[in-house]
Amino acid sequence: MKCEKTVLKNGIRLLLVPVSGTRTVTVLVLFGTGSKYETRRVNGISHFLEHLFFKGTKKRPTTKILSEELDSVGAMYNAFTGKEVTGYWVKVDATHLRLALDVVSDMLLNPLFIKEEIEREKGVVIEEINMYRDTPMEFVGDLFEELIYGDQPAGWAIAGTPDIVRNLTRDDILSYRGKQYVGSNAVICIAGNITRAQVRPLVSKYFGPLPSGKPEGKSPVSEHQSDPRIKLFTKQTDQTHFVLGVRAFHREHKDRFALSLLTTILGGNMSSRLFISIRERQGLAYYIRASSELYTDSGYLSVHAGVKNDSAEQAVRSIIKECKSLREKAVGAKELSKAKEYIKGKTQIHLESSDAVASFWGEQEVVDRKTETVEEIMKAYSKVTVRDIKRVANIIFRNDRLNLAIIGPISKSGGLQKILTF
Repeated sequence: MKCEKTVLKNGIRLLLVPVSGTRTVTVLVLFGTGSKYETRRVNGISHFLEHLFFKGTKKRPTTKILSEELDSVGAMYNAFTGKEVTGYWVKVDATHLRLALDVVSDMLLNPLFIKEEIEREKGVVIEEINMYRDTPMEFVGDLFEELIYGDQPAGWAIAGTPDIVRNLTRDDILSYRGKQYVGSNAVICIAGNITRAQVRPLVSKYFGPLPSGKPEGKSPVSEHQSDPRIKLFTKQTDQTHFVLGVRAFHREHKDRFALSLLTTILGGNMSSRLFISIRERQGLAYYIRASSELYTDSGYLSVHAGVKNDSAEQAVRSIIKECKSLREKAVGAKELSKAKEYIKGKTQIHLESSDAVASFWGEQEVVDRKTETVEEIMKAYSKVTVRDIKRVANIIFRNDRLNLAIIGPISKSGGLQKILTF
C-alpha cells in the first residue's frame, strides 16, 4: 500500500492512497488543532466548531439539506475532535467521490454560523457533556487526564464545561477558525477506489480557496509528580470504574514500540495477563483493558476497569502486582512473539476498509508531519526484545508516575492510597 503526497498552493498536504479490492472511497480532512490549542476561556471551542460546520452553508443552508445529499447516496459521515487533531470524513461508493468532496469542502469553507443556530447548538453540546458525565465508564478517562495534567490544556475536557460553552460567542468562533483552519494546518487524505490523476484536480478545485497561513501553536505540557496520586469522584453507581495509569512517553519516543507491546501483554486482549487475572480467575470485572496514549509531547499507559463496589481495592492491588511482575521478571520470548503477531494481525485486519486506511496515513501526517508504512512500523516492532520490555517496565512503573482516577460510591480514598505503591 503506497501513499503519494502532494502539497497544494495554499499549503494543504494531500495524501492519495489507492486501495485495491474496494468499491468505496473515503475523504478525510484533518486539522492539526484540538483542545490543547485552546485557552481556558474558550475551552471546548474546537469541539463546538466541529458541530457548527454541520449547521448549513450558503449553498446548503440547513442541516437537513446538507445531510440529505449525503444520505441520498448512502454515505457514512461524521467528525471528531481530539486534544491535538480535529477531523471530518465522508465515505461513499467511489462513483460519488465528487459529491463527497463538494459537500465536505462546502461545510468547511462556506459555513453560515448563524447566531440562532449557534445558540441552539449550545444546548446540544451541553447535553452531550451531561451524557458523558453520566457515563462513568467514559467520564473516568477525563478524570484521569485531569489528575495527571492538572489545570492546563492537556488536563481540560475536550468538550469544555457547560458554563464555558454557554458564553462562547460568534466572534470567538470566527477568530479560532481563522487562526487554525488554514492550509498549512490541513491534511486531506483520500483512500479507496481512486486513481491519482482523477483525484488531484478535484481536490485543487474544491479546497483551493482554503486560506493559507500559519496556525497558532499550543503551550508545552508541564509534568510534575513525586508521589502516587488519587482523584476520587463520589457517585452512586452499581459499579466502581477506575483508571490506573503511569506517565510514559510521547509519540516520537524511541521506546514507543516497546511500550505498545508491553501494553498488549499487560491488558491488550482476552489472553492478556490482566484479563486472565482480574476477569477469568478472580471474577472481579466484566471489562478490563490496558491502552497507551501517546501525544506529541507526553503520554501514558492506563488500565481501565469496572468492578464490584466492594472490590476496588482488590482489583487495584492485583493490577499493581501484574505491573510489578513485568518490572521484576522478563517476559518469555513466546509471550513477546504473540504480542507482536497480535499487533500485526489487528493492523492488517483494521486496514481492510478505506476509512481506516485514510485515518492511518492522515493522522500520521497531520500530527507528525511525516508518515511510516505498515512495513516500516512492523519492522520496528520486530526489533523489540524481552530486555526492552523489562527496561521500559522499570522506567514507567514507579511511584512518581503512578495515578488512579476512580468513580463510585466511595467517600474516602485512604484505603486506596495505602495500597497505591510499586
